[in-house]
Amino acid sequence: MDSNPALCAVIANHITTSPQQRITFAQFMDMALYHPEYGYYSSDALKIGFKGGDFFTSPNLCADFGELLAEQFLQMWEILGKPVPFSLVEMGAGQGLLALHILKYHQQHYPDFFTALEYIIVEKSLTLRQEQQQRLQDFPVRWCNLEEIPPNAIAGCFFSNELVDAFPVHQFILETGELQEIYVTTRNEKQTNAPSPMPNAPSPSFVEVTGEPSTPQLAKHLDSLGINLTQSAYPDGFRSEINLAALDWLSIVADRLQRGYVLTIDYGYPASRYYNPRRSQGTLQCYYHHRFHDNPYINIGRQDITAHVDFTALERWGEKCNLKNVGFIQQGLFLMALGLGDRIAALSYQKQPLSQLLQHRDALHQLLDPTGLGGFGVLIQSKGLDKTEISQSLKGLTLPESA
Repeated sequence: MDSNPALCAVIANHITTSPQQRITFAQFMDMALYHPEYGYYSSDALKIGFKGGDFFTSPNLCADFGELLAEQFLQMWEILGKPVPFSLVEMGAGQGLLALHILKYHQQHYPDFFTALEYIIVEKSLTLRQEQQQRLQDFPVRWCNLEEIPPNAIAGCFFSNELVDAFPVHQFILETGELQEIYVTTRNEKQTNAPSPMPNAPSPSFVEVTGEPSTPQLAKHLDSLGINLTQSAYPDGFRSEINLAALDWLSIVADRLQRGYVLTIDYGYPASRYYNPRRSQGTLQCYYHHRFHDNPYINIGRQDITAHVDFTALERWGEKCNLKNVGFIQQGLFLMALGLGDRIAALSYQKQPLSQLLQHRDALHQLLDPTGLGGFGVLIQSKGLDKTEISQSLKGLTLPESA
């Protein structure tokens, strides 16, 4: 298949020089996505959008998604007493579309807030960062790594849209009632140890093997969620994922936040649904040219690899990091509470070509679709708020009466 042979050689070399000549699936996924030269998010293979892309996100549909988020950020600023600066830290900003929609909306409708706003983008991909800088050159935006933000430095909101699903995950499988981790090795070690294969050389083939967990954190994580794989309901061969990287990420975010909010939008489930015995093959998916499948060992370096988010894990780990759970809601309901229904109704009164009107209406309905984007989860956590601030309900979590 259409794998990057140079990346495959790098991964294969890492495997053959590792103990037991294997690496965890999390290590494989990390290299496939984030290798600084050949990884999917670091290379020209990354394509987002409808034409020629591998996938699209809510900001690709229309500006309304970002504009409604902007309304929520405005209220957060007001609840916190209008601090200056109010820092919006977008983590994983994609093509910069969401930032563009948010900043334009604030500039046009809330100039006082726009003046108080400090917009920071945390972006690991140099390719995406360059695209963001080009798109946002007319706005005061700062780029940095999450680790570069000092502890307790942020008053405002850390937020992300479809970030956590792309963190590398450990995969496990149940074998004869025992928790085993899934590792990746090579089929032919002699062929894959070459440091720099010819450009058209065939990609080395990777295969899975199982073994003892690489870290006791895997079993501890499941225990903390109340997931007992020894129950008879779990069949032999049950496999799923554990996203330890998401917990590390949330720890850093909580440490950098002095007072304010953490808003996470992604597709996923609470732990009881995530690890339901009937979901026996996990949630791992790959996206390639708007088609999805479950084989991460093809199109290596040229496809996205994701896993659904365990929102229960984020909630409980957040509590350990002094983050309070403010609320969890479906994206469709969240956007309706922020005024998406009014926007749909107002389309009837807008003067624009019918084709544009219908396209806009379709985009808004896609944001609401409970089987698609509307079914995404929105988790909001807070830190450092006093009793008065905590008592003020966020608009996005206030369900419409008809919901």
